[in-house]
Amino acid sequence: MYYQKNPPQAVAGEYASTQLGRDHPADYKPDPGLVDAVNVALVLNKPLLLTGDPGTGKTQLAFSVAWQLAASGALKVLSPRVERFEAKSTSLARDLFYSFDSLRRFQAAYDHGSSNNFDYITFNALGNALINALPDEHLKQVLPTLVRSGDQRRSVVLIDEIDKAPRDFPNDLLNEIDQMFFHIAELENRVIGGTEMLSEAYRPIVIISSNSEKNLPDPFLRRCIYYHIPFPDQDALHDILLSRIKNLSRGPLVDDALKFFYFLRDKNLTRYRISPAELIQWLSFMLSQGAKADRPLKDAAAAEMGLGALAKDREDQDRVRKELATFIAGA
Repeated sequence: MYYQKNPPQAVAGEYASTQLGRDHPADYKPDPGLVDAVNVALVLNKPLLLTGDPGTGKTQLAFSVAWQLAASGALKVLSPRVERFEAKSTSLARDLFYSFDSLRRFQAAYDHGSSNNFDYITFNALGNALINALPDEHLKQVLPTLVRSGDQRRSVVLIDEIDKAPRDFPNDLLNEIDQMFFHIAELENRVIGGTEMLSEAYRPIVIISSNSEKNLPDPFLRRCIYYHIPFPDQDALHDILLSRIKNLSRGPLVDDALKFFYFLRDKNLTRYRISPAELIQWLSFMLSQGAKADRPLKDAAAAEMGLGALAKDREDQDRVRKELATFIAGA
């Protein structure tokens, strides 16, 4: 299989860092079911749809997949770069491929600027991925002034939080994702891509995340491989924290922080459910302020100061502050 739970050692050069910054994809800890789902999607060449609580690693998976494939030279993925599109309530299907700066084009008409509409087009996530994947002959025919960066290659595309987009957005993508083409209205409806122009070997690897805020259309779901990332248990989250937080080691600090974290979640004590991302921020802040991994949470002077990283609501912060005082007093 192409994707692994325990990837090879991080390699040097361009693969040593990615858009994730300090959150290197080599530290990503997928559960076995997620590893299987990724490999099914890769083998069948289908989009992978992920759901799960915020902070369970849906977004980071795309970077992990791109890094592993690029590092191993598999499936014609030559770079760990991820083409990312963040869905919004105003998103249109076209936005996934390109955007046209109509205001700048309008101003150019008065300022004697370029009259070529191509100069006002920005290619977005899936548009860039198709441009990377298409053969030179096709690109020269449909976009003669385009200069592609690098050789023909396969890309990993992340469509993030698709549930935030209008309900029609997923259905509008069905044909484009199946047929891998788009047309540019501002260039006389010029068609870019298409299955007859795009080899299956270069078809973009599409990963889609959803926070399950609303149901997605059935026709869209049928086109995808699906996996729900479960919320990690305490042992799994312990391993995630150790891999993601610099200078954190096993000991009373992380044990106490985990115990307090799960107490807040299990008792539903916050209006907004605290995720692993908030726990990472809280622990990182405490460590930066001198907290010691081999000392209990009650010895971390910055624990209360850092609650703004843990609870993101005024009432939640008041409640968490009281619970923390009780927790520390009983420790």
